[in-house]
Amino acid sequence: MTDVVNLTGDVARARARLVEFVDGCTAEQWASSPLGDGVPRSVGVIVDHVADAYEYLATWVGELARGDAVEVSSEIIDDLNARHAQGISAPTRPDAVDHLQRSGDAFIALVESLSPVQLSGGDGRIVRFAQIAARHADSHVAELDAALR
Repeated sequence: MTDVVNLTGDVARARARLVEFVDGCTAEQWASSPLGDGVPRSVGVIVDHVADAYEYLATWVGELARGDAVEVSSEIIDDLNARHAQGISAPTRPDAVDHLQRSGDAFIALVESLSPVQLSGGDGRIVRFAQIAARHADSHVAELDAALR
């Protein structure tokens, strides 16, 4: 059985590391697009993207917990990410951090509210989505930190 406390703790700790990274960014870094021409999103947009991802991951977790069929593919994720990037051009640091806190808290609360049967449902995808939520924040911290060095 998956330990919900460790699972949601991983999400919270990864989010805290992202917030710590954000706090260390200069205004110039926050507005920059350090990942190159292939990824024209600014640091601020990427941070807000993590918050947005908590929301769509929560939608899928909720649907799976209810026993609904959930289709997830790289095309669906790419479309969600593209729509996010088009919809937000320059989030302020306080707005992005607030979005991270709200959406991360909602995701954590949702996972913590699931019964053991629900948590193990969805062919293991509920647990996998929670693991992705933790790794997602950390992967963006690592790539942004490396690019800004």
